[in-house]
Amino acid sequence: MDYGIVLFTSDRGITPAAAARAAEAAGFATFYVPEHTHIPVKRESPHPRTGDASLPDDRYSRTLDPWVALATAAAVTERIRLSTAVALPVESDPITLAKTIASLDHLSGGRVTLGTGFGWNVDELNDHGVPGNRRRTALREYLEAMNALWTEEEAAYDGEFVSFGPSWAWPKPVQAHIPVLLGAGPTEKTFRWIARHADGWITTPADTDLDGHVALLKEIWRDEGRAGAPRICALGERPDPERLAHLDSLGVTETIFGLPDRAPDEVEAWIGRLAGKLGLGVVSGKAS
Repeated sequence: MDYGIVLFTSDRGITPAAAARAAEAAGFATFYVPEHTHIPVKRESPHPRTGDASLPDDRYSRTLDPWVALATAAAVTERIRLSTAVALPVESDPITLAKTIASLDHLSGGRVTLGTGFGWNVDELNDHGVPGNRRRTALREYLEAMNALWTEEEAAYDGEFVSFGPSWAWPKPVQAHIPVLLGAGPTEKTFRWIARHADGWITTPADTDLDGHVALLKEIWRDEGRAGAPRICALGERPDPERLAHLDSLGVTETIFGLPDRAPDEVEAWIGRLAGKLGLGVVSGKAS
């Protein structure tokens, strides 16, 4: 089981580049960042954790652009994977976003994973012209259209939310297939969507009892005719040896730990302590 780091990026505290560099040096496998383009002041959408319009963290309204953040991280790292937890593709133009992600994968040497979500903030989606009750369909179309641009010499797509005629688009990603993970609550409907359109699942911090959920996802994965096993990334865990061993036994492929948005020296020390608890090795001569 791999270990990843997620930084809830904002315009204060450690930068994504500094955090990613420290995480790579400490031996972490993946560096994640989130996405919100904006937060409407007046909202009807309840936050999954608070249950109402209040937010658990003011960073929701201060979030950096994820692809700019990951580009800065790519420039100062060599091995760590670059991912989102989670991005909201339907809040961007799909052709432009496909170009951005392909460029990042090209320039980073094939290190991109697309962690995506349907979007809990329906008010935010509405501002981008995406009806909340059609967000699953919209995301599916975006992923299909972007994959066509990434893999086909002359790509075209005709859907409800995305439509374009035969087109050329380079660069192509270094990876033959950019992995797609879906961050969402553990329902049968969500797992069916993952098995049909993605490569794995990112849990929510509220998903602590994973045994039954993992078993259901694997069952649906097989029912949908998918080979192998889904990637499963457990978000918001603590470095408890027994818990981590149990997650590994379930088939969790990566555990993701959240970073505080504090001063660089504080966060770098925090990463070092966490790496030590996890038993990660020393990379490039830097102590973990």
